[in-house]
Amino acid sequence: QVQLVESGGGLVQAGGSLRLSCAASGSIFSINVMGWYRQAPGKQRELVAAITTGGITNYADSVKGRFTVSRDNAKNTVYLQMNSLKPEDTAVYYCNANGRRTQHIDSYYEAWGQGTQVTVSS
Repeated sequence: QVQLVESGGGLVQAGGSLRLSCAASGSIFSINVMGWYRQAPGKQRELVAAITTGGITNYADSVKGRFTVSRDNAKNTVYLQMNSLKPEDTAVYYCNANGRRTQHIDSYYEAWGQGTQVTVSS
């Protein structure tokens, strides 16, 4: 089993900043991609940002230039620095990770965190 524990959500005014963290633990041999998704009420879950083990990043167009994803491979932790927050960024943010539990190729996993609420007031 692989567990992801998120922290750092909360309430902030528009224009403010928040930093989310997500630590992975459990039976982990490797973590390939770590990332953040979000889901607003009545909307589908969408990718916000992701980062590979080598540091290659991918962002949703709506957050480019405002959000920065990073990771500490030694700590199995991924971060999301969110600046210039807007009310439309309000959502539950979920951490996601995939990789292998053991050296065996058939030990692939994909894990999700429990979600953390981010609310941006206007």
